[in-house]
Amino acid sequence: MKDICTISVVTFHPVWGDKASNLRRIEEYIECAYRKGSQIVIFPEMSLTGYDDEADKPFKEKMQYKLAETVPGPSTLEVAELTKKLGMYVIFGMPIRDDKNPDIIYNGLAIFSPKGLEGAYHKMHLPSPEPNWATRGDKPFILHSEWGPIGCAICYDNYAFPELTRYYVAKGCRLLINSTALAKCHGPYFGSPTLEASVIQNGIYIASANIGGLDVDNYFWGGSSIIGPGQKHPWSFYYYAGRKFTDEDAPEIEMFTATVDLSLASRYAFKHNSAVDGTDWRPDKYIEMYKDILKDPDFGK
Repeated sequence: MKDICTISVVTFHPVWGDKASNLRRIEEYIECAYRKGSQIVIFPEMSLTGYDDEADKPFKEKMQYKLAETVPGPSTLEVAELTKKLGMYVIFGMPIRDDKNPDIIYNGLAIFSPKGLEGAYHKMHLPSPEPNWATRGDKPFILHSEWGPIGCAICYDNYAFPELTRYYVAKGCRLLINSTALAKCHGPYFGSPTLEASVIQNGIYIASANIGGLDVDNYFWGGSSIIGPGQKHPWSFYYYAGRKFTDEDAPEIEMFTATVDLSLASRYAFKHNSAVDGTDWRPDKYIEMYKDILKDPDFGK
């Protein structure tokens, strides 16, 4: 397993509802990242189509419903040929149509390797207004690479639900993907502070790509970044590339690239600790706690 890899994250401004234009620009970014020596390229949530919802429109008249594709489908098969040609790993966000029920749409990620299309992740946690058009996914997605497993998640998955992050880290992931559409309406504390805390708590790297600028009615922070363990203190973080969400120039459309050393991802809480004859992380106990929650008649009320 290799340790050193070059990653690019793109602060992307999709043209809302113009899938052809967005796909062309995604492919051109991939080609440019390849020329810069990047091996992994991350794009934002819903970068193929744009993010914003038209709340007044019926479900089947929504842009996300009309432009959704199955995976595999026309757009993903096209990108798969490019990743095979260039030998790259690529992840971008798009509305995904269920391959069995065309009326089920997911907020998803298309995931590629040098072998082509690897599959899709369906966002597991949906904030408003996404339930207006999207159905929740049920399964994590681990991309297997020459640097080991890579955990794939979208936005709210990472900011509010550490369970998914810790599943990925426990499975050996040293790098997590945060493909996001974080808008200014969510406030200044939901983004960078939670990612920074996750790096510290788990001892891992996070590659985060966000939409930048105005979509339809939401203004997005931008602020794509590559964050990982710092060397100033055992529990610290460092920005290897990119910006914090709240930086003055964060909404500007840019691609950030960094070469990182994944051997610095300690994953300290998930490794054997002889002092306790186990890991500091205790899934056997958490299972019982969660079972108790599910039996509680007041849960979810």
